[in-house]
Amino acid sequence: MEQHVHIPYLREVTIFLITAGVIVPLLQRRISPVLGYLLIGGLVGPFGLGLLADENPVVAALVISDLDGVQALAELGVVFLLFTIGLDLSFDRLWAMRRSVFGLGSTQILVTAATIGILAWAWDNSVEASILLGACLALSSTAIVTQLLVERRRLSTPVGQTAFSVLLMQDLAVVPILFAVGIVSTAAGGGSLAGSLALAIAKAAGTVAAIYFLGRLLLRRLLHVVARTESREAFMAIILLIAIGTAAVTGLAGLSMALGAFLAGLLIAETEYRHQVEVDINPFKGLMLGLFFMSVGMGIDWRTLGAEPVLIAASVVGLIALKTAINIALCLVWGLPRHVAVETGLLLAQAGEFAFVVVGLAMSLDLLPQPVGQFMLIVAGLSMLVTPALAGGARRLGAALQRRSATAEEEAEAIFVPHLQGHVVLAGFGRVGRMIASVLDREQIPYLAIDCNPEAAAEARRLGQPVRFGDASRIEVLSAARVEHAMALVITIGDEMVTQNLTQRIRQAVPHVPLYVRARDHDHAKRLLKAGATATVPETVEGSLELAGRVLAGCGIDEDTVRHRLQLERGAWETG
Repeated sequence: MEQHVHIPYLREVTIFLITAGVIVPLLQRRISPVLGYLLIGGLVGPFGLGLLADENPVVAALVISDLDGVQALAELGVVFLLFTIGLDLSFDRLWAMRRSVFGLGSTQILVTAATIGILAWAWDNSVEASILLGACLALSSTAIVTQLLVERRRLSTPVGQTAFSVLLMQDLAVVPILFAVGIVSTAAGGGSLAGSLALAIAKAAGTVAAIYFLGRLLLRRLLHVVARTESREAFMAIILLIAIGTAAVTGLAGLSMALGAFLAGLLIAETEYRHQVEVDINPFKGLMLGLFFMSVGMGIDWRTLGAEPVLIAASVVGLIALKTAINIALCLVWGLPRHVAVETGLLLAQAGEFAFVVVGLAMSLDLLPQPVGQFMLIVAGLSMLVTPALAGGARRLGAALQRRSATAEEEAEAIFVPHLQGHVVLAGFGRVGRMIASVLDREQIPYLAIDCNPEAAAEARRLGQPVRFGDASRIEVLSAARVEHAMALVITIGDEMVTQNLTQRIRQAVPHVPLYVRARDHDHAKRLLKAGATATVPETVEGSLELAGRVLAGCGIDEDTVRHRLQLERGAWETG
């Protein structure tokens, strides 16, 4: 007799893989993958097609009804998200961005959480519920905002750097917020808040200390032993064991599993295996996060939207308006230009992914009534849904403000160094600009660099380097740097169109100044030469020549022959 083997959750896994592999990629051109998972989860969940499942067997086959099982697996998504956040952090990175991260970021969280918490309490929510709502709604969507900044090449701009700094602090705040949920839950269950807090802190301190010291002692050696086997399967298995195992340890200690995963990521970030781990874990993290957001969408009762559409719409608008106002005000207090403050404020105005985590956890622990929780989940989801359109409007508004008047910072730096001449102007002080500046320093050639990243410019000035904040793509800013009296202008800006337009305009404005421009590739270099560049250096060509030179030297070719060969190749490229 033929025996049929039953595979648990086979139908649910199949529906999820269809969503992750087919539906979400099709939607990705129009909306964020996060929102795609939320919407598909709502569609296939018990409050979507599930409402028709009893009447239609075909529809029933497309519905995921076992929410408990799916949500248990989906919790791994949060674990791996915190694990990768830990991987992305380092003490050096945090210290370089400390003013924006710990200053602006922490103030934004505290002010926004307090304001939303007071409003929630005024609407007759309990103190515990108000604290949790304020804390989780103060956070913004790291997944959506970061994706928008990367897609639109805005991550290296002042807006991108400011938004990323705030998001980084918000990611750090997730761990104590989840920690606070457990404390509030214990106190709400009849325990003493002071006693619960003291016990939780003692337990947390002991667990974190044990994980830290054991990790520092054993982790690098363990990864080294596994890496020597050259088995990708074994390496992946040990990474999963470290992430999930550490999460399990903190879970058994009564702490958040996400806290354990975060600690594991921090420990691995201090080793030489960090980047390999990040590459290996990223697809797995993405799938688990997709499953998590699908499970969130399944748990949202969208009928609440039909029951209270006006109140929900007003709440979404109110949340965005409130967070925008707070963000803009704090950015201005921190001395950021007006157009940067406005664009950043709108960009960070939505609720974030962890609103779903905290609200869902609070409902499961009876800290938040189900109707209130469902209402806030819909408000959070809708605020994320409108973020791409909001970001586009913010960009246009910021550009308009920037055109109307020079920023306060640029006005303050209008005359960088009086009577400066015979110098080199560096338009951009990123990786390439810093390298050129280092060469000029060694040859004792004066230079003045302009960069649009206020933190990078301020840090360079603290180190005694002649770097000023400003938009190097603007002619008036370059004029303030006395480019007409310069020995040369070097453009190292990464954006192709900005570089080409600036080359053309600067050649018309100061035709006598030699103009050296960084190009992306061969075709970009040709367009820059036509636009008026004196010389261009494509990244791909120079990188290839450098690598070829290393190969020739490694094959025993003497240094003079290598240099001559590379010069011939460089000349052949320039004439070709």
